[in-house]
Amino acid sequence: MCGRFAFYSPREVVEARFGAAGPWPALPPRWNIAPTSDVVVLRQAGDGRRTLAAMHWGLVPSWAKARDIGARMINARAETLAEKPSFRRAFRQRRALVLADGYYEWHNDGASRRPYWIHAADGAPFGMAALWETWRDPADGTELLSCAIITREATGELRRLHDRMPAVMTADENAAWLDPACTDATRLGELLAAPGVRLAFHPVSRRVNDPRHDDPELLRAETPDGLSR
Repeated sequence: MCGRFAFYSPREVVEARFGAAGPWPALPPRWNIAPTSDVVVLRQAGDGRRTLAAMHWGLVPSWAKARDIGARMINARAETLAEKPSFRRAFRQRRALVLADGYYEWHNDGASRRPYWIHAADGAPFGMAALWETWRDPADGTELLSCAIITREATGELRRLHDRMPAVMTADENAAWLDPACTDATRLGELLAAPGVRLAFHPVSRRVNDPRHDDPELLRAETPDGLSR
């Protein structure tokens, strides 16, 4: 799963790596982003132009009566996207990437739950496959853009931490995922199941357990144990 992540890369790095253009979302660098926060999302228009937007993390379907349903839909399972009423239309029409420099996962060692920082082995930011929706408040017509991060079965060493992980794809896979012309569910499923970006991880402080702690020190490696890499 993905329940906490960080995104702090500067604008010039993001624009160069993801080909983003246009306005930059008015969001500060974050090292401990929790569900229902606003996050930076990359989308692609039919003409190929890629733009960034700030979205509520927790997808609110267009048919929802209230926005609080989003707190229960921060993640979407890759295996059932084409079937679930909350996700199937967005799966074909509204795909995106939630930008991140890494995410946190908690491993239960039997005595306690230890947080780990998981990041690209080359240290670069990456995109987590996502779906997005537009919802209008029936009370006042206010528009809300929201998203859910797609998860898949964990691969490699990450399986020792958790059985799920966000779908983190390579640049070529990202291009196909973002392409609005790609609507074949089988092809999209193959992209989500691809090996993706090579990831590394290390244990970090339990300070990250509290989302009120939000600073670069959260990424500092703690005393290594048998799961550190």
